[in-house]
Amino acid sequence: MVAMVQGARAASVRSFPVMLKEAVIFAAVSLALALPLVGFHILDKGSTSQLQTRFPEMFFAVFVLFLGKLAMSLLEAGHAKRIAAAAAFLAGLWMVVALLHLVPAGSQVLGWFTWLVLVAVAVRGLILVRSDAADARAAAHDDSGTAAGAVIAKLGTVLGPIFLGIALVAPFYAHMVDDKRMVDLGVLIFTYIMLGWGLNVVVGLAGLLDLGYVAFYAVGAYTYAVFSVKLGLNFWETLPIAGALAASFGILLGFPVLRLRGDYLAIVTLGFGEIIRIILLNWAELAGGAQGIGGIPRPSFFGMAFTANPPDGTTAFHQFFNLEFSPMHRQVYLYYIILLLALITNWFTLRIRKLPIGRAWEALREDETACRALGINPTNTKLTAFAIGAMFGGFAGSFFATRQGFISPESFNFLESAIILAIVVLGGMGSQIGVVFATVVLIGGPEWFRDLEAYRMLAFGGLMVLIMIWKPEGLLAHRDPTVRLHPPGAKPAGAKP
Repeated sequence: MVAMVQGARAASVRSFPVMLKEAVIFAAVSLALALPLVGFHILDKGSTSQLQTRFPEMFFAVFVLFLGKLAMSLLEAGHAKRIAAAAAFLAGLWMVVALLHLVPAGSQVLGWFTWLVLVAVAVRGLILVRSDAADARAAAHDDSGTAAGAVIAKLGTVLGPIFLGIALVAPFYAHMVDDKRMVDLGVLIFTYIMLGWGLNVVVGLAGLLDLGYVAFYAVGAYTYAVFSVKLGLNFWETLPIAGALAASFGILLGFPVLRLRGDYLAIVTLGFGEIIRIILLNWAELAGGAQGIGGIPRPSFFGMAFTANPPDGTTAFHQFFNLEFSPMHRQVYLYYIILLLALITNWFTLRIRKLPIGRAWEALREDETACRALGINPTNTKLTAFAIGAMFGGFAGSFFATRQGFISPESFNFLESAIILAIVVLGGMGSQIGVVFATVVLIGGPEWFRDLEAYRMLAFGGLMVLIMIWKPEGLLAHRDPTVRLHPPGAKPAGAKP
């Protein structure tokens, strides 16, 4: 197998003039795309606007892309070790210079862009260098069966308690250093972790591509908003109602797509998400229309509100515990609420995937026709996957509404579904801990690059590209069955030695 891979790679090697020509064409296309997006910049000056040019920065970025494309071609030509080592050295050198704050303020964006290209080249080179060993390990993996499953189980056993301990202690550290942004970022990350675990039931376990998951997120948010504002129910009373309604909408979506697979299923779910958003946009009497719903109540701590009293500026919570008023206390309380909801989601998912319905989801993911032959009802299996996944989306939506205090249909567009799906796919479909890693990278990463301002989404896209190059099947791809008749390495009863 290794010889065949090496022979195929040698047959695909091109001459240097051909690689140079391809790099020039690639740079020309990049220049055409970058000219309107990067070359020109409209500066808003109040009542007037001024058009500025950024041609030096644009040509530098295109030149970096030209070198990156040429380096990628040379990697395929058998120079992987030297080029990968040079790229890794330059990327590490840039990190040292950046950490020492030796980079001029105007060169940071182009420097980080060059760093991303260098890292992409280094990672691709490392993959090519280790490809032969990877093929050998893959063959051994097929023979012994499920080395990846053991690694993932070990990661979950070791890293799970460590991450949980860090998550529990993090708000106290943020409170000591008075860093409200850290708590807000933690709330945001755990919200998307919960959404990722909910969608992982549908996509990762049952294998049903859902592009309209944001619809259930919206149903949960509007359920809490309407019930709390118009009926006076609190957060904990509305939370199960929001989950039940979202699950009902999941079943409603499941019926029309029972016979659909693949791209057709994705198109229908995408349309369902847009239908929910348009209904909310036009139903002004109930959902407030485009203006949304404001004044949504915040959750209380066993009836003790965090709303400040006008006379002395304290709250019922602070008075009861005799604490000095701090607005961060409410943020910390919200943090622990979403942490609790996320842990419940994880515990429930891990438990249910070991039950018959969970094993039916995994069987449906692998082969629907074989499921029918074995007597598994695909209709019930799909509906339960949609309902349970939607229920967790409804819980997360209810929390989103109480955290924001205001919601509108624009908060639930297709981009939210795409981000949640990217978390599941890049984390590794079916992997719970993979969703955590992907959320930290995709949600926490752009926050880390916030100082890049307009180029922040470029850094976001670069992170996704690096993950796809490094681990095309996800950070922790895992498709091993949850329950085995015989543990790995064990022989069936009655088998001959």
